[in-house]
Amino acid sequence: MPGTNLTREEAQERARLLTVDAYDIELDLSGAQDGGTFRSVTTVRFDVAGEDGAESFIDLVAPTVHEVVLNGTALDAAAVFQDSRIALAGLRQGRNELRVVADCGYTNSGEGLHRFVDPVDQQAYLYTQFEVPDARRVFASFEQPDLKATFRFTVTAPRGWTVISNSPTPEPGGADGTVWEFAPTPRISTYITALIAGPYHSVHSTWDGADGRSVPLGIYCRPSLAEHLDAEEIFEVTRQGFDWFQEKFDYAYPFAKYDQLFVPEFNAGAMENAGAVTIRDQYVFRSKVTDAAYEVRAETILHELAHMWFGDLVTMEWWNDLWLNESFATYTSIACQAYAPGSKWPHSWTTFANSMKTWAYRQDQLPSTHPIMAEIRDLDDVLVNFDGITYAKGASVLKQLVAYVGMDEFFKGVQAYFKAHAFGNTRLSDLLGALEETSGRDLATWSKKWLQTAGINILRPEIEVAEDGTVTAFAVRQEAPALPAGATGEPVLRPHRIGIGYYDLKDGKLVRTGGVELDVDGERTEVPFPAGFRRPDVILLNDGDLSYAKVRLDEQSLKVVTEHLGDFTESLPRALSWASAWDMTRDGELPARDYLALVLSGIGKETDIGVVQSLHRQVKLALDLYAAPEWRGRGLATWTEAALAHLRAAAPGSDHQLAWARAFAASARTGDQLDLLQGLLDGTEEIPGLAVDTELRWALLERLAATGRADEPAIAAELKRDATSAGERHAATARAARPTAAAKAEAWASVVESDELPNAVQEAVIGGFVQPDQRELLAPYTAKYFEAVKDVWDNRSHEMAQQVVVGHYPALQVSQETLDATDAWLAQADPSPALRRLVTESRAGVERALKARAADAAAEA
Repeated sequence: MPGTNLTREEAQERARLLTVDAYDIELDLSGAQDGGTFRSVTTVRFDVAGEDGAESFIDLVAPTVHEVVLNGTALDAAAVFQDSRIALAGLRQGRNELRVVADCGYTNSGEGLHRFVDPVDQQAYLYTQFEVPDARRVFASFEQPDLKATFRFTVTAPRGWTVISNSPTPEPGGADGTVWEFAPTPRISTYITALIAGPYHSVHSTWDGADGRSVPLGIYCRPSLAEHLDAEEIFEVTRQGFDWFQEKFDYAYPFAKYDQLFVPEFNAGAMENAGAVTIRDQYVFRSKVTDAAYEVRAETILHELAHMWFGDLVTMEWWNDLWLNESFATYTSIACQAYAPGSKWPHSWTTFANSMKTWAYRQDQLPSTHPIMAEIRDLDDVLVNFDGITYAKGASVLKQLVAYVGMDEFFKGVQAYFKAHAFGNTRLSDLLGALEETSGRDLATWSKKWLQTAGINILRPEIEVAEDGTVTAFAVRQEAPALPAGATGEPVLRPHRIGIGYYDLKDGKLVRTGGVELDVDGERTEVPFPAGFRRPDVILLNDGDLSYAKVRLDEQSLKVVTEHLGDFTESLPRALSWASAWDMTRDGELPARDYLALVLSGIGKETDIGVVQSLHRQVKLALDLYAAPEWRGRGLATWTEAALAHLRAAAPGSDHQLAWARAFAASARTGDQLDLLQGLLDGTEEIPGLAVDTELRWALLERLAATGRADEPAIAAELKRDATSAGERHAATARAARPTAAAKAEAWASVVESDELPNAVQEAVIGGFVQPDQRELLAPYTAKYFEAVKDVWDNRSHEMAQQVVVGHYPALQVSQETLDATDAWLAQADPSPALRRLVTESRAGVERALKARAADAAAEA
């Protein structure tokens, strides 16, 4: 039985048979305030190829189906609606019309039509999230990306509400002004249709193009967040994106308006619904955040805007090209930040190297690693493929492709691609063909080696120097390490277009004094250099971060970088060096204690706040997972004392001060340190310039709760002070963090034994439950996890189940016993491929931690 799955073969057969023309969708949301179900009426017109009598099906997830009428003939709904499908037999050649009347359900999982009640005003707020296969939770649909159609929504909703969809919002009609009749959309895929409804607050503006076209812009959020909404900042980033994408894509924005809706309890960062982008409302900042947070938000805004062309205007035929959809949006959003005139974040490639690429390298070393162009057999496959390879490695390889073919040639190819395939569906070969035309490069070999194989190459310099300091031989050696155990495929050497940077110490600073850009291919590539070339102090491979590879330093460069990592005058080579050190720590080549020492020696000189915050996270992770248990306490003490010293030394009111405050709060452990947290919280202690605002208060309280210094009355009092949905999530985290068996049992039961929590609250509880300082308290839950996890997966929606499977895996129990328990479960439980992948990936984290701990322990020997 298919359940809610759909195979690629079924989709191909349906696409061969059907051409979908138009949907008319009527939704009655008048009872949304009370929840439950809503009436959904779908009329879809489609053409059938071949002879009369063909059979197919349409997708629907609904508690009740009342009517199914095919070409004027009523079908027995009970007979034809099974397993989330309505069987369609006896189809006519040519035009067919289907009408389905159903009761569909509101959700609290962030899938389908999500319903949220704001505790501030007690009003319901709705939004849809359809990617990958959840339009069928709201209306009957042919749920696959290559069956595009037009969509006309008619919505009945409470009087006074705002209703937003892909088409511009009309004036409400009907006798009492509660019916919104939207104009049909252009031809788009089901997964980018959208509906957002409720008493949302809004701000409006326009983007005015050089060609005289004006596009209406809207920004929406709940009224309880309106005072925090920095609409002009968001409009500025949006207009910058419109200007840059319009120039680079040379294709007019394809929709009638562009709304951005900050919605509650959103699972992802954002979603590229055509003309109606939904964004998690945590991006409406209630308290002070660092510039890194604004940069990440801007990248999200630009990522979704890029999708309006790549993904919405031109859409993948099937989900195996999901990577191209997401990678293109990631690459172009960061390129826009780097190159658009007036951008506030011209250093965006530093952020990319520091965050996205480390995600990619981590993902690519898991047993589940896969080619960028993954084999997607069905919907279950794609649902677990929104990973570091699909987004981050794919974008890294696109950056390499741009370096390989040239940026101008790349965008000329993209322009031709949009013009040729507007409002249609494509495969990777369509884009590569366009790029071959504009660049003159043969991309067949490049594509095979980069997109159809898994794994990471390692690049090492090989340098010989004469007694007078001049270079006599210089080459780059490329390695293809074995893939992780359990991964499929073979390691391969790839063609790399890289920069090589030469850096010298001048007045205590590492200054770039030269470099070369070249193609590296095969096992060994000679590097050209002039006669009498003096060896620089540091030779940095992949300077400029053009390619995707692990980079190692030669002995002399490593010595200089170790002593002067914070002294690079540019942020990108620092970020590349930090990333290399972190990669070596994860691989067990650099002991955790040495990584801590390296960070402490250089972080005070690090000016890029995003890099500083990443180093905070990585040091904490290294100490929690990769440090030898016998030394961990000393390491944590050293780190926490350093964090407090940096906090006190930071410029008052600066981003660095806030970042160090959060780092200190996350690690405080001694009585004096916890007293300081308590004093900052109750106002008896003060650090000049540090605003102890709403979000920082919760960070302080959550640590106090986790260390047993804050009890239920303290949590309840803080929630009373911040009686918002964000406050409710923080309180849930704090309660689950308390170091008592009763608190853990209560948290576990609310997530694993019950399925009533909304997605965001469930995530908050899991985050509080898992505390690195509470390993012994959490140890009994290893067995409980394996007893429960398969049932959770089989009986919950994908998003809700994945939170539990990944979040509650006993990753803190770093031991051979955890590996053995995992292996026994994998052998006996017969998990689905998707569930097996998630558990296997989690297991790999424990295995890596064991190796890193051994390396750290050996450093003390």
